[in-house]
Amino acid sequence: MILHVDMDAFYASVEELDNPQLKGRCVIVGGQSKRSVVSAANYAARGFGVHSAMPVFKVQTICPDAVFLPPRISRYKELSAKIMSILREFSPLVEPVSIDEAYVDITGCEKLFGGVREIASSIKKEIKERLDLNCSLGAAPNKFLAKIASDMDKPDGLTIIMPEDVDRFIESLPIHKVPGVGKNTNDKLKLMGVSTLGDVKKYPEEVLAKRFGTFGGRLAKLADGIDRSAVTPVSETKSVSAEETLPEDTEDKNLLEKYILKQSEKIGRELRKLGIRARTISVKIKHSDFKQVTRSATIKEPTQSSEVIIREAFELLENYRMPDKARLIGVGVSNFISGMEQVQTDIFERDDTKSSDWRKLDKAIDTITDKFGTEIIKRASLKGRK
Repeated sequence: MILHVDMDAFYASVEELDNPQLKGRCVIVGGQSKRSVVSAANYAARGFGVHSAMPVFKVQTICPDAVFLPPRISRYKELSAKIMSILREFSPLVEPVSIDEAYVDITGCEKLFGGVREIASSIKKEIKERLDLNCSLGAAPNKFLAKIASDMDKPDGLTIIMPEDVDRFIESLPIHKVPGVGKNTNDKLKLMGVSTLGDVKKYPEEVLAKRFGTFGGRLAKLADGIDRSAVTPVSETKSVSAEETLPEDTEDKNLLEKYILKQSEKIGRELRKLGIRARTISVKIKHSDFKQVTRSATIKEPTQSSEVIIREAFELLENYRMPDKARLIGVGVSNFISGMEQVQTDIFERDDTKSSDWRKLDKAIDTITDKFGTEIIKRASLKGRK
């Protein structure tokens, strides 16, 4: 059996935890300008129809008394680490899939902690007692069904699908609840007379594959209750990024550089905390017409230096010919190696004095930032430096 643990309105719940005066009020976590979107909303706000990714100006219309708060990612990560630690007390097979959800394979753990319901209830109880946070939990024979089950009875819910109940559950599961079935796919399936996952069985796998590609084949397997995805304990970081919707559309590259500077600093700190270095730096721009463009560069020596990320991002922006004003700017890094791999390379190379100085500066800034926050010290623009 596999569990899917999903924290309820995690960001907003953490804000209520740290500030009890917020309880009972509509709490929105996200940007505060009218062009921003909602990152998270508590259940009081959801009662007004507020949801993630909703534009803030709409929230201000339907929920004028809402409290808007900027996200505190470091605090959320701190509590997320404690949640994952609690889960690992019940099984070594814990796969975090985001900051607020994880899969837990409890196969074989019954002798230690009791049956599925007992284990699930104990996990909910431990998280509540130690952290004063609620979660919803789904249990099923595979990851696909466990994830759907965790969403069946939110908030603070517990839904268990035993192996003998799988066929009956699938027969009545609305097709739009299946991950990967978006509006277009849902419309096509409806035209085929498919309204539940059980209805998919009307069609051979070859027909579904021809109509929907590889997803058609997966859909056929899910209709038979088959999902062989394993719970993988280590979820490897694939990329680190930061982006921001601008208060106003702009084509001023000097202004965009200020955002890049701040974002690159944040990414550099994250890489140093993770102990990894990146080979590829990217700049993402979304224009006024919502067309999105990404420009990337792969560097010879992997880096975790904020200065290198800033320089490369500046150059990517400088070489990009803006066809229209930008409404969003972002920086990302990928193509990682571990810090240890880099150390093994460095011992055969002469240490560059300038690089060494920048590493010392990064370390100094990290120390000050960790102690006093990100607003206490700012790096001047690097434009024009050699």
